[in-house]
Amino acid sequence: MHPKLDPNTVQWGVNPNYVFSENDASSVFTPWRRLLLRPKLELMVQDLFSQAEKSDMHMILTEDHTQIYYKDWGKGSTVVFSHGWPLNSDSWRDQMLFLTSKGYRCIAHDRRGHGRSSQPRNGNDMNTYADDLAKLIKTLDLQRIVLIGFSAGGGEVARYIGRHGTKRVAKVVLISAVPPFMLKTDANPDGLPMEVFDEIRRGSSEDRAEFYAELASGPFFGANRPDANVSQELVDSFTFQGMQAGPKNTFDCIQAFSETDFTKDLKKFDVPTLIIHGDDDQIVPIDAAGRASAKIVKNSKLIVYSGAPHGLIYTHKDKLNADLLSFLTDRDGGTGEPVSTPHSVELDCAVEPKQSII
Repeated sequence: MHPKLDPNTVQWGVNPNYVFSENDASSVFTPWRRLLLRPKLELMVQDLFSQAEKSDMHMILTEDHTQIYYKDWGKGSTVVFSHGWPLNSDSWRDQMLFLTSKGYRCIAHDRRGHGRSSQPRNGNDMNTYADDLAKLIKTLDLQRIVLIGFSAGGGEVARYIGRHGTKRVAKVVLISAVPPFMLKTDANPDGLPMEVFDEIRRGSSEDRAEFYAELASGPFFGANRPDANVSQELVDSFTFQGMQAGPKNTFDCIQAFSETDFTKDLKKFDVPTLIIHGDDDQIVPIDAAGRASAKIVKNSKLIVYSGAPHGLIYTHKDKLNADLLSFLTDRDGGTGEPVSTPHSVELDCAVEPKQSII
């Protein structure tokens, strides 16, 4: 529930003669408070907060008093989604709509600093992300869940298992996920050089909106490939979700998803695991990610989507939804016990992978 707001201590009034500068605007953190830049909407904002309280708005409070927003749809066996950078839970709309129609309960949260969650200065690291996820799962008392992580969210899922185990987890799905380790080092020669992530930081610092738009209209959805069919509306949706997140939070998250080594976390996976990756992923190259993870996680199955980009949760949503449903209903993996084969199995042969061009 949204915490009680005392109108006597919260400054709702805005001087109508004051002209806001860009610095003032950038300091307004939540989408709700941005409305205060227009004084005539002051009462509307108060009313919205009041409605949120009365409707038991889906929020949990973490140990450091960070509010984590989540959406909870449907009834049945529970599927919990963790989104990618710099997106939020809205990015899972196609999968949540599909699986709820098939009788599943679908829960997705906005990672701290993203979407409708708080934007704290600290805690923008994988350990805290995983602990926030654990708080959500424990608060809702979820059992025998299927954990699904996309991109950076796959790292969050991996670190959750590394820190909290699989007591409440029946299955795991990693989609275009960053594990085991994105950064190129002497021990990880297939990773991406630091210069790649420095460039992301530069773009995020100089003009976030432009950077997100270029990312979405380029490599993220494969729009820079011949015969690509990526709508402007999809690009706009990506950009909007990115701009909902906090500047510092998304900046810090770059280090979190690129410099965190999830190898030890993956070795703790002891439930059926499906790994899905596109062989034309220009953001998280498959050899250093999906294929590498499949070699580490016991009893895993790797499905390679030929020609698919990083953002395949959008571009290949129908195939992905079908594969997710098949995995969820697979009795061999449905008990939480390891499947029979001790090694990963790769399906859908891939073409020669391409390097990231970020």
